[in-house]
Amino acid sequence: MTTTDFPFLSIDAASRRVSLDGRNPDFYRDPNPVYAALHAHCPTFWWEEQKMWYFTGYDHVNGLLRDRRFGRQILHVATREELGMPEPQAHLAHFDAAEAWSLLELEPPEHTRLRTLVNRAFVSRMIDRLTPEITELCHQAIDRFEKDGQVELLSAFADILPVTMIARMIGIPDEMGPQLLKWSHAYVRMYMFGRTKEDELNADKAAQEFSDYVRSVIAKRRAEPRDDLLSHMVHTEHRGQLLTEDELISTTIVLLNAGHEATVHQIGNAVRTILENKADPALLFADEKATERTVEECLRISAPVHIFDRFALEDVELDGIQFRRGDKVAMILAAANLDPKKFSDPLAFKPDRNEGANLSFGAGIHFCIGAPLARLELNIALPILFQRLPGLKIAKKPVVKDVYHFHGLEALDLTW
Repeated sequence: MTTTDFPFLSIDAASRRVSLDGRNPDFYRDPNPVYAALHAHCPTFWWEEQKMWYFTGYDHVNGLLRDRRFGRQILHVATREELGMPEPQAHLAHFDAAEAWSLLELEPPEHTRLRTLVNRAFVSRMIDRLTPEITELCHQAIDRFEKDGQVELLSAFADILPVTMIARMIGIPDEMGPQLLKWSHAYVRMYMFGRTKEDELNADKAAQEFSDYVRSVIAKRRAEPRDDLLSHMVHTEHRGQLLTEDELISTTIVLLNAGHEATVHQIGNAVRTILENKADPALLFADEKATERTVEECLRISAPVHIFDRFALEDVELDGIQFRRGDKVAMILAAANLDPKKFSDPLAFKPDRNEGANLSFGAGIHFCIGAPLARLELNIALPILFQRLPGLKIAKKPVVKDVYHFHGLEALDLTW
């Protein structure tokens, strides 16, 4: 048994067994030192509490994300009976229906068809056109609190920018922003460790209301198309096929959720990282290239999404472990970003680092479709924030949300 510096972590390197309480605040508040210990002793491990194999090494995670022997779904190649998988739960019927055609959950050919229809809106040349609009939104938000000398950044700034932009792209009015946030927060609790029955009921209710709302907007766009992504999805054929209403609902919900949830966390994480490291904004955002490197280093060291999992679609061996078809495996993206074999001094914030791509947006066919939008928002929002509010500092110790495997703050109180 390997002795660690953490009372909530035990590692048996010989058997690659790890016991780790993912709900322990000392872990989820600052998981990076734990990831460093895993890299040192057991980068591939069986997590006793989660009853799955986890990979943290950069090469393994990067490879697994691209490995077509693993997939996000399994029931297209095997039955529940074959896999011993329980039947769907009745109290999650609305949630399951909303997820049924999610881009995050599908494999080809359905994934290819849906992603092809959506992808046009998210290619870089289309996203770059949003620069003036994103810039204006940032300034408008700061105008509302600049004179106060203090702000809670998430509610006054970070929440507003991503949800407004993705809603506008899809064709949802700005005034729906607060409601979209409520639905999304309830929805994503389904992906947290230790979710409760209450979380599940709230998520199902949110999925039902969210779906009903999207269905009403789809009806309007069928009757009166506009120049927005939802109209494009409603009326565009792919190989002679239009998307069904269920596909439209799932796709719209996943775009709205994924289009802002992680970016809200990342704005907060990045500002906290910069301020706690006492980095000089004049250097961090000196020019476009410096800004891009600063953003990528913030994504690397304080990623908002930590875990993605896959099913083995066939019997396969990986890193000496034999997986059977239907077995689930998980990758800790945030830990892969800290692999000392890939990044020198990986726990250090080094904004001039140039050692390769982080994996915060994933890789392979499920690489985050909204990555160009998220990167643009961060590359615009962070320089504006630090330029408009010189002398920015943290007013009180930030509280990290108990939502592992997402990583974000409950609040970020700042003064200047």
